[in-house]
Amino acid sequence: MHQSCVLWFRQDLRLSDNPALRAARADFARIVPLFIWSPQEEGRWPAGAASRWWLHHSLMSLAQALRQRGARLILRTGPALDALRSVLRETGATAVYFSHRYEPEAIRVEREVATQLSAEGAIVKAFHSSLVFDPEAITTRAGRPFQVFTPFWRRCMTLPEPAAPLHAPKRIPGPKIWPRSARIHDLNLLPRTDWTAGFCKAWKPGEKNALLRLKTFCRGNLARYETQRDMPALDTTSRLSPHLHFGEVSPRQVWHAAATADSKAASAFLRQLAWREFAHHLLIHFPRTPLEPLHAKYAKFRWRKNKLALKAWQRGQTGYPLVDAGLRQLWRTGWMHNRVRMVVASFLVKDLLLPWQEGARWFWDTLVDADLANNTLGWQWSAGCGADAAPFFRILNPVLQSERFDPRGTYIRQWIPELRRLSAAHIHAPWQAPAEVLHAAGVRLGTNYPRPIVDHSAARDQALAAFRQLPRG
Repeated sequence: MHQSCVLWFRQDLRLSDNPALRAARADFARIVPLFIWSPQEEGRWPAGAASRWWLHHSLMSLAQALRQRGARLILRTGPALDALRSVLRETGATAVYFSHRYEPEAIRVEREVATQLSAEGAIVKAFHSSLVFDPEAITTRAGRPFQVFTPFWRRCMTLPEPAAPLHAPKRIPGPKIWPRSARIHDLNLLPRTDWTAGFCKAWKPGEKNALLRLKTFCRGNLARYETQRDMPALDTTSRLSPHLHFGEVSPRQVWHAAATADSKAASAFLRQLAWREFAHHLLIHFPRTPLEPLHAKYAKFRWRKNKLALKAWQRGQTGYPLVDAGLRQLWRTGWMHNRVRMVVASFLVKDLLLPWQEGARWFWDTLVDADLANNTLGWQWSAGCGADAAPFFRILNPVLQSERFDPRGTYIRQWIPELRRLSAAHIHAPWQAPAEVLHAAGVRLGTNYPRPIVDHSAARDQALAAFRQLPRG
């Protein structure tokens, strides 16, 4: 058995169901757990402010879990290749094991690491652990990547059942002499001005809390997921997305927990997990899509430039209550209900005719579950320019969506307290309420709540007119 191995943690910040950890534990007598903070190697997409907050607490949790097993988490700053070389030299380790990531820049970095360290005599092995299926192994019969979800999902269903999740080791023997390490606080992940009170109330990062959330969801809301998941006032979604992004829980663990709890109810939920797989499949095969539309004709779409409208949208001051409630939930908690994300995105690109990339950037900085693959697919879907996208002429009416999915206005009242006293009959479109109703509810349009910044009907006509100017075919 070789003496020691560097276990390079990336977006797999867990000890259970971690194939790289299991293999390192089997192949080596000693393990050096390492995390490298290297935002300069993320290209145009270094972690946003909300993601950095989550990462700080996730690393704290991982470090504690390692200490409980007799190990430590070594922290270094990038470039990754330099950091790995230093730790290999300082510990005498002969190998580096890690889990794949799928973002274009991350793929470039891991290829560089594998090529250079292998040439220098180190053993380098990479493992798939962030997805249920290997995204490069799923192709059409012609050997091409899928661009429509349903046949992709059907293809996944022909593959063998995911293997059972791995248990966390009870002990992780470390090196005889531990290398130097930065402190988590030295990475400066937390904001200088603390605006995270809402985050702390809404979330508990870390593997232990991820597994608890999964267990609680499968025992309760999973049974109601298919029928209630579009209702933002109901806490019936899993809220596992940030835990999955940072790898505090594996998709394989989620898959087996849901299927075991209730295989019938799990179907709709697992389909959403497969949508996440589809997003990564697309990002691997179409790495330009975080900034460019998948369908080239949309590059010629005549977007507007309107800083005031963009700022109103970002701050939840559009005058459309469901849109504003979603954006205020995002600002306060770092998360937004998926149905509301669709409405918010449609409003930006089709009511305001602002580029979907602006929305993607805002979500990237403010979501605790910001994930390049999912963010790209979601925004291109909403803009009608991506894989399996909603047609551009499908323009969500924010009032009708509000009436359908938040009929009593419960979600709106939670995030827009200035509208709290309006009845369900008027809360979805307060500008249509009689003056005496607004006065009685304490709503002063244009003062304590904005009037609509656009007329949806007119905006819809303008969006369709802009769409018709695109080249055909």
